[in-house]
Amino acid sequence: MPPKQWSTCVARGETHPEAGNRHHPGTTGDRESPLPDVAVHAHSHPGGVLDWVGMNGIEMPVHFDAGNGDLQRASARVGLFVDLAQPDRRGIHMSRLYLLADEYLAVRPLDAALLESLLCALLVSQRGLAQRARTSLCFDLLVRRAALRSGHAGWRAYPVSIDARLDSDGFHLELGTEVTYSSTCPASAALSRQLIQQQFAHDFDATQPLEHAAVLAWLGTERGIVATPHAQRSVARLAVRFAEAAPLNLISLIDRVEHALGTPVQTAVKREDEQAFARANGANPMFCEDAARRIQRVLDDDDTIVDFHVRLEHQESLHPHDAVAQVSKSMSGKVQRDRCSASELAGGA
Repeated sequence: MPPKQWSTCVARGETHPEAGNRHHPGTTGDRESPLPDVAVHAHSHPGGVLDWVGMNGIEMPVHFDAGNGDLQRASARVGLFVDLAQPDRRGIHMSRLYLLADEYLAVRPLDAALLESLLCALLVSQRGLAQRARTSLCFDLLVRRAALRSGHAGWRAYPVSIDARLDSDGFHLELGTEVTYSSTCPASAALSRQLIQQQFAHDFDATQPLEHAAVLAWLGTERGIVATPHAQRSVARLAVRFAEAAPLNLISLIDRVEHALGTPVQTAVKREDEQAFARANGANPMFCEDAARRIQRVLDDDDTIVDFHVRLEHQESLHPHDAVAQVSKSMSGKVQRDRCSASELAGGA
């Protein structure tokens, strides 16, 4: 481990399990003897430095305040990894990773400072073996959402992913989530309006005066809305990096993105809510390119966000494939469809 990084972890007061914690006393006849630990010994196989070694999919409770003061307890899937920087060593102290995750994550509120402390502790626990540490967490955040008109409310579950790393360049944290919304196709809306115009021209003689009551009645029939634009459920997958010491205010981020998009999906819906949603869609047609630029503007205007990457999917009702747009500030890589998958580790390393 680089001396600077090691001293930083020690200065934070991080501790590690005793060096012999894997060697519990055992009994052989009347004598106690240490349990064997083949992982810590040198090996004769061709050696090499390993990018990441650890545990993934650990089931762990976490406590997270997303910015509204509500400290929620969630069931998370946790990954813990360090590099194996010593090519002659067969393996790391794997169980120490799990015990440290339990110590840090199961009872303490989750924030950037806690994760940096956890990563320091992981490195200290692998002293002489590792120079970098990484953790990933995936869980759902429940948020109460009000209906558009009726006064009812319901729950939305927003997926949350956190990826934190500690290396010679310092501490890095990436926060991810998804916003689901409705997108009405502007081209389809224009084509539908043209068909309605044509139907109107067919049903009303241009040489005859129009009667208000007749037109009003016609607009309330199926002939008055002979075509409707297609809309689809759409998803914006966001990954952001906050400025140092900025709180992980996830709800504020979601609120601003949903406001920019204009048509987030709803929870409790009565007829007046559905009508309001139809009005919002009619006034808000957008291509995936439009949606990407709206989110880009919102994130660029936020001084607490130093970097971001967004991937949008308009899951077409016209086509069997999706329309996709991506926008970023400077972050490289991709926002994966499932950030909790095991393959994410290799993709983001």
